[in-house]
Amino acid sequence: MTLFRRLTTAALLLCSVVVVFGAYVRLSDAGLGCPDWPGCYGQLTVPTEAEHVERAQQSFPERPVEHAKAWKEMIHRYLASTLGLLIVGLALLSLRAGMPRVLPRVLLLLVIFQGLLGMWTVTWLLKPLAVTAHLLGGMATLALLFWLWLGTRESPSFGRKRESSALPTPGRPGIRPVAGLALALLAGQIFLGGWTSSNYAALACPDLPTCQGRLWPELDAGEAFTLWRGLEQSYEYGVLDNRARVTIHHLHRVGALTVTVLFVALGAWLWRQGGAWRRDGLLILAALALQVAIGLGLIVLQLPLVLAAAHNAGAALLLLAVTRLNHRAWEQG
Repeated sequence: MTLFRRLTTAALLLCSVVVVFGAYVRLSDAGLGCPDWPGCYGQLTVPTEAEHVERAQQSFPERPVEHAKAWKEMIHRYLASTLGLLIVGLALLSLRAGMPRVLPRVLLLLVIFQGLLGMWTVTWLLKPLAVTAHLLGGMATLALLFWLWLGTRESPSFGRKRESSALPTPGRPGIRPVAGLALALLAGQIFLGGWTSSNYAALACPDLPTCQGRLWPELDAGEAFTLWRGLEQSYEYGVLDNRARVTIHHLHRVGALTVTVLFVALGAWLWRQGGAWRRDGLLILAALALQVAIGLGLIVLQLPLVLAAAHNAGAALLLLAVTRLNHRAWEQG
């Protein structure tokens, strides 16, 4: 295994941890555990000594030091920074002959933008647009690293003659548009999930299968999906009224039902294709079943923290399964 393969594998594994742990930080209300950026109360680590804590309290009187939340936030930043360094390493290695060129550089730009989103998430006081975009950026980073990893794993000539996954090669035309559509639908559902979480709407519909006792509750999409509300207020614990939160949660459920039906059909269709496509179908169906089970458990058990973080992990697994399908459609179809 070459250095590039090893670095790609390490970055992929670390990105998986960052995505899930980032969700855990957000769901445990630790997103503002450090009210400044990139440090924590003006330090590179969480203030623990009495003198430093007192100085932090004076600098941020509206945000008392909560060590548990602050450490969660800083550990997430340390992990994300390490991931950024690994991606910088991939971009530098891509300058060598025979290395993938496009994806490492795209990933470098993406991780820089992710750093900005991480800063805005804090300085904009958990603005839902920044929080949701940060989630989507993390998922995109995970998918691109997985695509890159698949190319380095499957190409016997990697590092010698071709760029592997840097550019797509001809594949089976009938599967490409279907795989691309599945990826787009999943991205939309991940956005709805992130919007639900960042607007604190996860418990807006505590009943199942109804929402507030109705199959189709009264909605207010205009209020629920207003993306920009200014920077003057804190969005911690949400600013929307109950009707708007019900709208977000209900439409997330509608999206989940739509994706479930279409992905079951996709899995069945891939099964009929036979060969390696059958394996892709089984992976998608398995990841889908796990995610649906977690989603139902969240409602029944009223949003336990561990299960809520697992819901993000389930979305990541489903994304990897669909990314694998797209990679095979372009590279091996």
